[in-house]
Amino acid sequence: MSAIPQGSLVLVTGANGFIGSHVVDQFLAAGYRVRGTVRSESKGAWVQELFDEKYGPAKFELAVVPDMDKKGAFDDAMKGASGVAHVATNLIYSADAERLSSPAVIPEVTATVDRILESATSTPSVKRFVMTSSSTAATNPKPGVKFTIKDTTWNQEAIDAAWAPPPYTAERRWDVYGASKTQAEQELWKFVHDHKDIGFTANTVLPNANFGPFLNPEHQAGGGSTATWISDLYKDGLTYQKDIVPQYFVDVRDTARLHVAAIIDPDIQNERVFAFAKPFNWNSILRLLRKIRPNHQFPPDMENNVADLSIVAPRAEAILRKNFPGQEGFTPLEKTLEANIKHLR
Repeated sequence: MSAIPQGSLVLVTGANGFIGSHVVDQFLAAGYRVRGTVRSESKGAWVQELFDEKYGPAKFELAVVPDMDKKGAFDDAMKGASGVAHVATNLIYSADAERLSSPAVIPEVTATVDRILESATSTPSVKRFVMTSSSTAATNPKPGVKFTIKDTTWNQEAIDAAWAPPPYTAERRWDVYGASKTQAEQELWKFVHDHKDIGFTANTVLPNANFGPFLNPEHQAGGGSTATWISDLYKDGLTYQKDIVPQYFVDVRDTARLHVAAIIDPDIQNERVFAFAKPFNWNSILRLLRKIRPNHQFPPDMENNVADLSIVAPRAEAILRKNFPGQEGFTPLEKTLEANIKHLR
């Protein structure tokens, strides 16, 4: 039995984003109605058109929330919703480098978490809540180091580095991003702990690098998501990717399905769900890309073939198998990469 019945309204924030659009898609495919937030009507026009065409009218609607960190920002958008999937963030690691090298941006992110939780608490219809966190809320990638990632694992290393004294150099951006994700998720769990009568169940999904298809390449393939690591490699070879260390990948569609499960599965309660499919490095990516597109010219393998040796509990795979019949677990890397570059010739 689903925690909320099919046909219920689910609010998805950041509906035009790479992950957010897939979360909308999976909820609609599962038989739910969706209201998706965007910062402006112009940013959401293509989203409305996409889902109207795919699922018909009256299944998806837009709500404009221009300032997510303001009190009451989500009150109107949340009216009538049974579930809330908070995917949006006001901190993207590909944005202005100077601004994002300073920890001063982190309170903006945690404030957004407070605002949407306040709205959910004051909306009686809300029964389930899930927030997109990140692998970086648990740990930075540590290639060659064997360790176990647990639900009690937090990225204190990123917090300490982000809040260290100036100068705020560009190299600090990854730590600021990781600290923002860590402290945002901690803010959620603190809120849940401090408000015993919130009236809804909360969960988080922590994906590592999301690869997979762009629902609208024209509006999504230009940057701002980890899937562009793959499309950029296909077009330009190994450039900035050489500085991205080996870690886990996950198919963005599986990340979205885990958000759906965290809302509809009554057995998932107050959980951190780790969306870590399999470890990758750039040589494993290149090997599969050559297989997928044998006539395309790819760069040679990197000399450094180090791997991510961290261990993650397999709970997420069991969730996928239970809630999505026919799915045997995470989508394999080859299938994910093939979808990631489908729009490229």
